[in-house]
Amino acid sequence: MIYVLNGPNLNRLGTREPDIYGKTTYQDLVDMCQTVADDLGASVTIRQTNAEHEMLEWLHAAADEGADVVLNPGAWTHYNIAIRDACAMLRGKLIEVHISNVHQREEFRHHSVISAVATGVIAGLGIDGYRLALEHICR
Repeated sequence: MIYVLNGPNLNRLGTREPDIYGKTTYQDLVDMCQTVADDLGASVTIRQTNAEHEMLEWLHAAADEGADVVLNPGAWTHYNIAIRDACAMLRGKLIEVHISNVHQREEFRHHSVISAVATGVIAGLGIDGYRLALEHICR
């Protein structure tokens, strides 16, 4: 099982700052991840939340299962120690994904509290970063 978990505001893809995040909708992202997983013979659970407690529960479940995780923590990337600590409990691979290149954006986006506990980080490749993360996990 691979969890593809998305944090705050990812449900607004397609309408939120399309010049930064593109016009792809969240449903397009879900469909693409499911298609890629199917092609790879992988089982995925794809979720999005704007609620920290819900993300923590999903990360705890992934840790208990030893599952791999593709995580776009959204704004939580830059400050959320609770999410970081839950990620540190994971036993499977953790690939941190960002649609935009956070290093070309505002200074506060340049630091991730998640990266230090991630297996790898993909940023700036649009939703293709999710495909690459899934392919890496399945390799």
